Amino acid sequence: MNLDPELLARLQFAFTIMFHYIFPPFSIGLGLLIVIYESLYVFKKKAIYEKIARFWVKIFAANFAVGVATGIVMEFEFGTNWSTYSRYVGDVFGSPLAAEGIFAFFLESGFLSILLFGWHRVSKGMHLFSTFMVFIGSTMSAFWIVVANSWQQTPAAFEIVTNNGASRAVITDFWGMVFNPSALVRFEHVVVGAFIQGAFLVLSISAYYILKNKYEDFAKSSFRIALIVMTLASFLQLFLGDLSAKIVAEHQPAKFAALEGLYETRSNAPLYAFGWVDEKNEKTTGLAIPGMLSFLTHGDFNATVNGLDKIPVDERPPVNRTFQVYHIMITLGFFFIGLSVFSLIMLGMKKLYTTKWLMKVYVGAVILPVIANQCGWMTAEFGRQPWVVWGLLKTSDGISKTVTAPEILTSLILFFIVYVLLFFVWIYVLDKEIKHGPEHFEDLPYAGYARRGDRADTIEGNV
Repeated sequence: MNLDPELLARLQFAFTIMFHYIFPPFSIGLGLLIVIYESLYVFKKKAIYEKIARFWVKIFAANFAVGVATGIVMEFEFGTNWSTYSRYVGDVFGSPLAAEGIFAFFLESGFLSILLFGWHRVSKGMHLFSTFMVFIGSTMSAFWIVVANSWQQTPAAFEIVTNNGASRAVITDFWGMVFNPSALVRFEHVVVGAFIQGAFLVLSISAYYILKNKYEDFAKSSFRIALIVMTLASFLQLFLGDLSAKIVAEHQPAKFAALEGLYETRSNAPLYAFGWVDEKNEKTTGLAIPGMLSFLTHGDFNATVNGLDKIPVDERPPVNRTFQVYHIMITLGFFFIGLSVFSLIMLGMKKLYTTKWLMKVYVGAVILPVIANQCGWMTAEFGRQPWVVWGLLKTSDGISKTVTAPEILTSLILFFIVYVLLFFVWIYVLDKEIKHGPEHFEDLPYAGYARRGDRADTIEGNV
């Protein structure tokens, strides 16, 4: 059997990054909620919010550890499997990765110890500041990673330099590279998706406690705030998704046509709610709204939208795969909006927590934003093909020339085994913490605050 090194290298990178991408959105989303919970504790002086914050910090720590461990691998893959790509764009791609390590990861990890172990060892204000810095650090990590990826989607502020017959891209304007045409909106899209994913983790575990009639004050307070965050983020994501699609239409027309399954350049272009793309016959069938794609793209129902007929066949993405994952992401986005609005109505009617079927939906729905975020990543990467750097370097040309298929396959199998073990360790730790539940007030070391003169009545009676 002949194994294709390029295919195996792509599978390995896809597997490692998709597994890793389970964890950063949880960290960012949980980080925001922990900041909110702890801020409520510090400023409202209600001990229930410290109880909430301390519990979710433990979940955050377990998630952070696995996320760091799985994220290191990908940087080595650039050198082992994609050395041609690394030589060609390493000067550009390496800059945001270095900035991520220096300005984001060090910030996050530096304050993490205070977040985890500083309760009642530092002042409340200092601990809240540390919590906020951890959140900022995790968010800035996302920023620099998205900048690096966005430059591959919409290259800017560079030039090609040739020395001794070898060409490479070099930065001509660092900030022009950072703020390339797609960077900011893609960063916002990614981070808001992370807010939704983190909120659903809180909603899921809180709903589980409500169904079990355990820790009800804790669970209801956690749930209510996470629901507000999820609702706001879901509506914001609708706007950001539309803006992101417009940027794709402007800078990556082949990807945009694939997202919409549009082969023929035409006016009054239809928008498919769902469908199937027959790539062989270049035809898309499904439920379509006439003229809506033209309107959403250009603000005019009769505007012309470029199709794949404008793109050479060897430069087209895999259309059906791109179309399907994109539409799964959008469908889930509208589901989140509908679920949040319905839940807020039920909350206003004081029926939310007693509606068992809805709580059961939330327990299982934690997987849905993970799927949505994964589909978002696949949309970006499927749609970029056959380019690893849009218009500059094809994926087939970026592979290492010396790495062999058996070597890649062996490392892929080993990564799979290790990652499966890590996944079960992560699930075990989460299960253990969820079953243990939040700490009881009597277990918390309030004596430290009492020595500092904090009011004792914040410990009891303010729930």
